[in-house]
Amino acid sequence: MSNNLAFLGRDMAVDLGTANTLVYVRGRGIVLNEPSVVALDNSTGRLVAVGIEAKRMIGRTPANISAIRPLKDGVIADFETTERMLRYFIQKVHRRRHFAKPRIVVAVPSGITPVEHRAVKEAGYQAGARRVYIIEEPMAAAIGAGLPVHEATGNMVVDIGGGTTEVAIISVGGIVTSQTIPVGGDKIDNAIMTFVKKEHSLMIGERTAEELKMAIGSAYPTGEEELRAEVRGRDLVSGMPKTIVLSESDVRQGIDESITAIIDAVRTTLDKCPPELSGDLMDRGIAVTGGGALLRGIDERLLHETGMPIHIAENAIDSVVVGSGICVENYERLHQVLVPERRR
Repeated sequence: MSNNLAFLGRDMAVDLGTANTLVYVRGRGIVLNEPSVVALDNSTGRLVAVGIEAKRMIGRTPANISAIRPLKDGVIADFETTERMLRYFIQKVHRRRHFAKPRIVVAVPSGITPVEHRAVKEAGYQAGARRVYIIEEPMAAAIGAGLPVHEATGNMVVDIGGGTTEVAIISVGGIVTSQTIPVGGDKIDNAIMTFVKKEHSLMIGERTAEELKMAIGSAYPTGEEELRAEVRGRDLVSGMPKTIVLSESDVRQGIDESITAIIDAVRTTLDKCPPELSGDLMDRGIAVTGGGALLRGIDERLLHETGMPIHIAENAIDSVVVGSGICVENYERLHQVLVPERRR
């Protein structure tokens, strides 16, 4: 018996995100949260760094090292590197080399193709899993945010991740209608970079744009005093380093297009919602999860645009991995929400 229990303790859930990868181990909770970045030596193909170490290198590497993000817009852009990254993270969690092969639940965007599906499974098996199960991210996010997904009432979740935003309406343990758009934290960062370049002729990097978004980004005017931030970059005219000051409304203007795209996806999904469930949604409102839920004023903006109650999940960033982890902990009760094995 004890042998069996020791074995069960190793099952894990992985949220393979465009921006961050999180790993949840049964009985231990979230044990790893690192950026989905890999630094490779171009001449030998050797892994130089993975995760936090590799992220520090983005935009700062010499010619022979490249820092890459193997997932782009929620999709595996570089299969081999994704597999190596996944294997690295799994082995980092299991320090013992000869660990019993775990069952792994991997959360993937709801719009991925059968080929990508197979790629994710294959990566899991290559990384040493005994069985790989797949759960769709909006479903995992809904479970993680504590929505009653098994009841016959409509639950709506808007999961704003790094690469994608997924909007889904869930009822009776399944996704009734959903939409995935390639707009998320990365797109918002890029929008800030483009805005600063166009309006101020200043080149800034991805990391600076992300820091700006976190410091003074907002989706709706807060009515309080405007925040400002200093930004450093390279002046396009003189080629010299330069510092400018940006205000909250500047950044809001820069990211408006991305936010509007998210609102449109919410509207489209509501438009496809069966009328019985629409009534439920008016009562229950919309749960917002993912890193994008932390953007200031996103709830007010959604409320303003849809007129529905908006709830930001408490553990917004971890919702997907927590939901996948709950499936690992209560496998017997929740295995019907996992995507069924496709027959070979």
